[in-house]
Amino acid sequence: MSLAITGKTAIITGAANGIGLAIARHFLDRGAQVMCADIDEAKLMAEFGESAKAEGPARVFSGDLCEKLTIANLLSATIDAFDRIDILVNAARSFTPCDPLEPDADVLESMLRHNMKAGLRLSQLTAKRMIALAEKDGRRTGEVGCIVNVSTLAAQRTQPELLAYSIACAAQDQATRGLALALAPHRIRVNGVAFASMMSASLHAALRENADWREAITAGTPLGRIAPPTELAETVQYLASSGAGFVTGQIVTVDGGRGIADTVRVPVY
Repeated sequence: MSLAITGKTAIITGAANGIGLAIARHFLDRGAQVMCADIDEAKLMAEFGESAKAEGPARVFSGDLCEKLTIANLLSATIDAFDRIDILVNAARSFTPCDPLEPDADVLESMLRHNMKAGLRLSQLTAKRMIALAEKDGRRTGEVGCIVNVSTLAAQRTQPELLAYSIACAAQDQATRGLALALAPHRIRVNGVAFASMMSASLHAALRENADWREAITAGTPLGRIAPPTELAETVQYLASSGAGFVTGQIVTVDGGRGIADTVRVPVY
């Protein structure tokens, strides 16, 4: 089984922080060409600026991916830089707690827009570009591309204060399955990877204010630890590689077993 992604071109969103940053660095270390996208331009430049200026395997793109024009510009910038798109990793996440008894549509709309709609639209437009590039190059066999959506255990197990976030995560997982069926005839695979007990940027920030959560999460995770985001990056690499060439429409869970024995009453990040 080959897990190689050397020479592949990937777009990775949410690449300025946390899990997205870990995935981008991991892909670069494994020989991929990566367009690192995020709304936080300053952080992107701090992490990848020197490589991007040298026109190396890492490039940066900043903008709000909830905007259609921004998505179009991202795709054009990637093709201009690398001539192709093989992999899309939707790792951008937005996390906002809410009062489950307060009918505030703004929170739900925001969570759906950032955690499902933006990634779905980017996936749809990226898939069209992948198909067009394959036709242009005369690639009539073999894989045209793949998409990996980063989700969380909140799609399946939730706390009341995460109602809007959980709905958005569940919607994203369903979008993953729907797109997998729609794009299979075009030789594009679509999968998701759901995490919990993972040191995301959101969890890292939350632990600074709620230090006791660390012990609760560790105790409620069968493997007994909070994993670094590099471990999620390895699973994303697998799903993007030819080793997963017959895998599509799946949500792979990376949570140290928390989803099968979760007694932790703290937010799932």
